[in-house]
Amino acid sequence: MRMGPALGKPRKGEKLAVLLPGMGAVATTAIAGVAAVRRKLADPVGSLTQLGHLQDGAVEHGPLLRDVLPLASLDDLVFGGWDPIPDDAYRAAVRANVLRREHLDPVREDLEPIRPMTAVFDREWVRRLDGPNVKTGTLREKAEALVTDIRSFLERNGCTRGVMVWTGSTEVYAEVGAAHLDPKAFEAALDRNDPTIAPSMIYAWAAIRAGVPFLNGAPNLSADIPALRELAEQRGVVTGGKDFKTGQTLMKTTIAPMLRARLLGLDGWFSTNILGNRDGEVLDDADSFKTKEVSKKSVLDQILSPREHPELYGQIDHKVTIHYYPPRGDNKEGWDAIDLFGWLGYPMQIKVNFQCRDSILAAPIVLDLAILGDLAQRAGEKGPQEWLSFFFKSPVTLPGRAAIHDLFQQQALLQAQLRKYADRAAANTQSAVG
Repeated sequence: MRMGPALGKPRKGEKLAVLLPGMGAVATTAIAGVAAVRRKLADPVGSLTQLGHLQDGAVEHGPLLRDVLPLASLDDLVFGGWDPIPDDAYRAAVRANVLRREHLDPVREDLEPIRPMTAVFDREWVRRLDGPNVKTGTLREKAEALVTDIRSFLERNGCTRGVMVWTGSTEVYAEVGAAHLDPKAFEAALDRNDPTIAPSMIYAWAAIRAGVPFLNGAPNLSADIPALRELAEQRGVVTGGKDFKTGQTLMKTTIAPMLRARLLGLDGWFSTNILGNRDGEVLDDADSFKTKEVSKKSVLDQILSPREHPELYGQIDHKVTIHYYPPRGDNKEGWDAIDLFGWLGYPMQIKVNFQCRDSILAAPIVLDLAILGDLAQRAGEKGPQEWLSFFFKSPVTLPGRAAIHDLFQQQALLQAQLRKYADRAAANTQSAVG
C-alpha cells in the first residue's frame, strides 16, 4: 500500500479556509450550524466527522473518528465564498428561511462579517437567478481573478490550507466537448470565451490551480471533465463529487440494496418531489432539471445489476420528477411509489413519503467534505476520491471504474479508507515519540 507523506494532526490554530461558491441556503445553514456548535449551542447532528466512530469488525465499539484521525478542528475553520447576490451570510440565511431567528440571532456576529466575493456567474448556465455581485471581463480574466481571490483569502485570514465545496446551483445540462479534453484545450477555450466552459468549471480550474481540493455538491460536470482530471493529477489536488446525496436518493440507495439482497423483483419506481427554495426555482428550468435527472436516475442500474438478474430487474420503469412549489421553501417532500414482485411473481408495493429539510441534510455533508477533503490532500491523495462516494448521488470515479451507489457498500469503502488514515496517523505518532 502506498503510504504517502506523514499524516500528523494540524497544529492548533492552523486555519483551514472553507470556500463555498454559492452562498445560499445550504452554505449559510452549514456556516451558521458550525458557529452554533462552536458556541456549544447545538450538537453537530448528521456530521460523520464530528459524531461518527471508526468501524472495525473486530471491535464492537470503535473510537470516535475525531479522536483517531488528524482532522481539522471546527475552531480552525474560516468560511468564505462567492455569490451573485451581495448579502452577508446572516442576511442570506434570513432570506433563505431555513433556520429560525432564534437559532440565527445568537450567531449573528459570526455570520455578518462573511460577505461573498464577486461571483463568476452566467445566466446562460443558471437561468432562474441573477444578481449584481458578479465579475466582468473575459473567461480568462474571471478565472485568474478567482485564483487571486483564493490566494488573497488564505493570506488575509491567516489560513495555511484551503478547500472548496460547490454549494451553488445546478447548471443546465452539458456533455464533454472539444474544449474539455485536456488542459491545453481548456485554457485555449478560456482565452476565446468558449460558451461551453461553465462557471462551475472555472471555479474547479481555479481551485486546482491554487492547490485547493474541489468537492462538487451539484450534478454539474465541473471538475468531471478530462481536462480538469488531468490538471488535478498534474498538480496533486484532491477532487470529489458529485451532487450531495440528501433526500430521495438517500432513501433510494437504502431501499434498493434490500431488494437486491432479498432477490425481490422490481417492475417500476416512480419518484416525485416538491421543493420551494432557490434550488427548486433553478430546477424549474427544463435544462437544469435534466442535469439533476441524470444524476438521480443513475443509481438503480448499478445497485440492482439487471445484466446479472434480467428476470428481476431487466425491464424497470423508472421515473423522476421535481416540481417547484414556493410555499414549501426548503422543506422538500419526496414521494416514491415502488412496484415490486416476490415469490411466483406476486405483486407488492412500497410507498415512501419523506418530508425532509433539504439544507438541514446537506449542511453536515458540506462540513464533512471540507474536513475529509483536507485530510485526503494532506495524505498525499490526488484526483477523484472514490471513498467519498457515500456523500454523493453521482460518485465520480477513476476512468474505467464503475461508480458504486449502494449506500452500505459506500459506507464500507469510506470506513476502510478512514482506517488506513487512522493507522498512518498512529504510526506517525509512534515515530514522533520514538
